[in-house]
Amino acid sequence: MRVLGVDPGLTRCGVGVVEGVPGRPLTMLAVGVVRTPVDADLGHRLVAVEQGIEQWLDTHRPEVVAVERVFSQHNVRTVMGTAQASAVAMLCAARRGIPVALHTPSEVKAAVTGTGRADKAQVGAMVTRLLRLDAPPKPADAADALALAICHIWRAPAQNRLQQAVALHASKGRTA
Repeated sequence: MRVLGVDPGLTRCGVGVVEGVPGRPLTMLAVGVVRTPVDADLGHRLVAVEQGIEQWLDTHRPEVVAVERVFSQHNVRTVMGTAQASAVAMLCAARRGIPVALHTPSEVKAAVTGTGRADKAQVGAMVTRLLRLDAPPKPADAADALALAICHIWRAPAQNRLQQAVALHASKGRTA
């Protein structure tokens, strides 16, 4: 499975592509950041995020796009920018018919480090180790994007089985 992880942000939108299957070593194919000028107006920044993500989709052809689920923060302005960048990533994938998976920050941290309360340094260290890299990707947004892709590769099969079981249970309830 090839997954594009997106750590949404207006100033720095982390992107990373990981390929692999659960239980086998994973391979990082690419990592980077889509940047937008802080002084540009919102519309232009969103277009820049869209163009950057479209370029990553064209180049790497992922099967799934894993995006960090936006969570409430104390700074409303920050959460709004993150949500807007997240929506752009989801739109780009949906336009191409690529499935989108949303993962919470604590879910990603738990999948990669074993604890949902890991800090940025711990996530970077585990991404480095899991992908057999020489050093943690910089900035942290790039490492977070890889962590999202890793989380999805590891968790998607179990989530799919759970969804199928729930659907099967629901369909049996309707026919009884």
